[in-house]
Amino acid sequence: MAGSTIKTDSVVVDEAKSSLSDLWKKEDYWAIWLGFALLLAGLAIFMPRQPEGMQEVFNTSNAIMKQEAAKAPFKTVAFIEAQDAKEKIKARSQGFAKDIAAFMSKPKKWTSNPLDAFIMTQEQADAKNAKAMPKYEAAKATAVTAKAAAVTAETAAAAAGFANTELNSVTEKKIDDWRRANAKESSAKKKTKNKPFNLFPSLFGMFLATGLLFSIGIYFMGGSVTGFMKGFTAVFAVSLLAYVFAGQATAKHYGIGYAAWAIAIGMIIANTVGTPNWVKPALQVEFFIKTGLVLLGAEVLFNKIVAIGVPGIFVAWFVTPTVLITTFWFGQKVLKMESKTLNMVIASDMSVCGTSAAIAAAAACRAKKEELTLAIGLSLVFTSIMMIVMPAVIKATGMPYILGGAWMGGTIDATGAVAAAGAFLSEKALYVAATIKMIQNVLIGVTAFGIAVYWTMKVEPKETGNKVGWMEIWHRFPKFVLGFLAASVFFSFLYTQIGPDAGFTMIDNGVLRGFTKTCRGWFFCFSFAAIGLATNFRELAHYFKGGKPFILYVCGQSLNLVLTLGMAYIMFYLVFPEITAAI
Repeated sequence: MAGSTIKTDSVVVDEAKSSLSDLWKKEDYWAIWLGFALLLAGLAIFMPRQPEGMQEVFNTSNAIMKQEAAKAPFKTVAFIEAQDAKEKIKARSQGFAKDIAAFMSKPKKWTSNPLDAFIMTQEQADAKNAKAMPKYEAAKATAVTAKAAAVTAETAAAAAGFANTELNSVTEKKIDDWRRANAKESSAKKKTKNKPFNLFPSLFGMFLATGLLFSIGIYFMGGSVTGFMKGFTAVFAVSLLAYVFAGQATAKHYGIGYAAWAIAIGMIIANTVGTPNWVKPALQVEFFIKTGLVLLGAEVLFNKIVAIGVPGIFVAWFVTPTVLITTFWFGQKVLKMESKTLNMVIASDMSVCGTSAAIAAAAACRAKKEELTLAIGLSLVFTSIMMIVMPAVIKATGMPYILGGAWMGGTIDATGAVAAAGAFLSEKALYVAATIKMIQNVLIGVTAFGIAVYWTMKVEPKETGNKVGWMEIWHRFPKFVLGFLAASVFFSFLYTQIGPDAGFTMIDNGVLRGFTKTCRGWFFCFSFAAIGLATNFRELAHYFKGGKPFILYVCGQSLNLVLTLGMAYIMFYLVFPEITAAI
């Protein structure tokens, strides 16, 4: 008995030591440590440096907005101007923040000469500014005319005591027209502000900074720092090319983003000349993207979730699990897919939020690398199509833009694509679409946990005959999700503590958009480049047998489109019309 007890205690001690060592030996934990190191660095850089006069602008604008909100049943011209005055105060507009942005800058937009993505002389900048000036002047004149029309309509509505529904409706439309004209003016104005640049030194600095950052984790996980850095030159080069091609005017117009280019370029190399062995130590697909996902957690702010309220939560949290479970069932029972893990990764990718959910699901059910690549590839193709087609359909059918925004936010996979599609319609559509996608992103952690439980308690015991305990669920659960959730909770709390105005200026448009969001973009791009370089078409071929993955994605996404549209209409227009009216 004594010997048995000692043995058991020894095993417990060994397991405790192993769990403790995981904190500095496992990839998931290093994704958390590096992600939080960057988040804390962002806080240290931005939070002590408030823009000059920030609080005075907030106080004046809030007083105007309060007065105007009590006067009319819609956002008046004065209300919007006061709101815009607050939103122009951004921590990332300060000098030090612009220096950081310049160091982290990706290749710029170009049309016919790729070198324009890296270098612009003073002469070229002046020529571009001169060329853009007439369009800016025209856009400015249009905005002035649109504002005058909005003011005239508002004056007529005010004369009727804002009691005439028709006049109020006309005024809201004129104000919306003015807002769109303002956005076009702002976009045109930016094109007259070109300055000379040379990105080669900063890109080299970015290569060293990001490479050394990940080398810290590689070292403690027992890898070769020298081998990683050598291979990372290729990963960074493919990522750089992906950003260059994504910045080409035509590709940008059609929404072919860096993710698709990174995978495509990597695959071309891998399936022609072949990925050299010296590159392979740097193909840290999951390490790159998990670190990026921890940073993404800081962007999922609960105050934005609450802003849309119950309608958005129903659209994201009811439809998403319904589509995921139904699609998985369809793949197993109807299509009879050979690989359950491929089925689950595709279902998660398509129903939750694309690549991020696919990575978490693949880790939870231990899917093969090739299956993850296939799911991400399908997601990228359909995302590119949907971000162009859906806004066109919404406009052609006369669908209300808030409804259209909710529909796109719940169905288009990538957050960036959702924002781009929403921007095609209106400010309100963009706001609703992006917020619902953010609400949906919260489900990354919930989905990963659910899949880990289901796989260890149901799928694997049935396949192997062995029962699995709860500790295996903990081992299987992707720990980086804890970092994602912790970042979300911490930044949501911080945002609440300093208030929405300061939060928008210092956190949203400081720490996040001024620093960590750019880092996240680079990390995601490294991951997609690594996926491409590690993928061989011959390894993927048998997964396409009978076209089942394609059929699964199309059928699942079709169900997603129908259910999301129906739920959005019910929630935003039948159950909670007062929330919709206040957006």
